[in-house]
Amino acid sequence: MKSLSHLLLPLCILLLTPGCRKDKQVDVPLVNVDIEININLPEYNALAVTGGWAYVTGGSEGLIVYRKSPDEFTALDRHCTFQPEDLCRVTVDDSQVMARDTSCCHSAFLLLDGSVTEAPAVLGLKRYNTTFNGTILRIFN
Repeated sequence: MKSLSHLLLPLCILLLTPGCRKDKQVDVPLVNVDIEININLPEYNALAVTGGWAYVTGGSEGLIVYRKSPDEFTALDRHCTFQPEDLCRVTVDDSQVMARDTSCCHSAFLLLDGSVTEAPAVLGLKRYNTTFNGTILRIFN
């Protein structure tokens, strides 16, 4: 019985002690966002149809607003989540359904929800809350 306790104590200590190595987790900077846009204005005419998108000033590196349905929008920060300290900014590519950066973070994201479609990024783009009353789209965190 005594030999069993000699084995259990070191094993418990080993299992309960957190590892010494900590992965550096850098996130996109927290920026206060509270924007209202009238989608009937000419600069937002692309948002008049489902699948349309527009760049909007705000967030850390700017926003991409994407119209998912007649009543639903996605607002994504353009700040790439791979090595965010590099301040890489994604742009909508020719497919019109993905945002990517080919010169800095080398990652791609789906406009529908900001999810990663091409590594090395593992975290999706930062999403902001949206509400829509038929004319005014509010983007906030």
